Amino acid sequence: MSIEVSNLTHIYSPGQPEEQIALDGISFTVEDGSFVGIIGHTGSGKSTLVQHLNGILRPTRGKIYVDGEDITQKNVSLTDIRKKVGLVFQYPEYQLFEETVAKDVAFGPKNLGLPEQQIDMRVRNAIELVGLDYEEIKDVSPFELSGGQKRRVAIAGVIAMQPGVLILDEPTAGLDPKSHDDILKMIDEMRASQQMTTILVSHNMDDVAKMADKVLVIDEGRLAMEGTPQEVFSKGEDLTALGLDLPAVTHILMKLKENGIDAGTDTFDVKEAAAAIAAALEGGAEAESSAGQEE
Repeated sequence: MSIEVSNLTHIYSPGQPEEQIALDGISFTVEDGSFVGIIGHTGSGKSTLVQHLNGILRPTRGKIYVDGEDITQKNVSLTDIRKKVGLVFQYPEYQLFEETVAKDVAFGPKNLGLPEQQIDMRVRNAIELVGLDYEEIKDVSPFELSGGQKRRVAIAGVIAMQPGVLILDEPTAGLDPKSHDDILKMIDEMRASQQMTTILVSHNMDDVAKMADKVLVIDEGRLAMEGTPQEVFSKGEDLTALGLDLPAVTHILMKLKENGIDAGTDTFDVKEAAAAIAAALEGGAEAESSAGQEE
């Protein structure tokens, strides 16, 4: 499922002394089945942007097309929008409230008025899709789970709605390193198995660089940059000026290049980078050896 955003502008408290332009003329396209990363410093407008994509916020100006349908029209059903576009907020586990995991995941599908058998099937599939054992966890209170498990259950609640687009706003915030890696692995596997269009909002440049097909850089409500991870993260000075970091591997490769060791800067994988550095060092050593023999 694709999304097209055209000249999106959102103004908080328009005409008031506290008026604030949160989004200013943003346009971009998310292709069907793609994985888009959205980055930007705190307060840049990332969360405001994604809340427009499933109708939580209405634009002051501009259009948003989901699978070709203009969702900014006043007569569009919010329920229909949220069937298509699922949004997982930061710390979604704070929104868990039912007495069992199964009941919590079933909340959304029940609101769609689906038959009980279909709801049960969706709940089972969603729980297993996020890497949890349905039989083991279905009758457990969500409040007895670990932080990482709660996060998975909260994501399962959105997955059970079977959206065509999944938006995740800082899905690993506050998690320990293992849970962080587990959640990202789950997202990657889920996207691959479901062919789901995915949008990831993150402060973690390494995560975005490794997972995204396309990166959007938001700065003060504007789209400052757009391109593949290689295209965006090659602009180190521009990103630094926007208050953003580079992926750790990119930072190392750029520093090496500045010091005469060119191993490229277009990989974000540690093993690939190590191999490229080793090859560059070996090539440099051979060049020095050949030069010495000629002398």
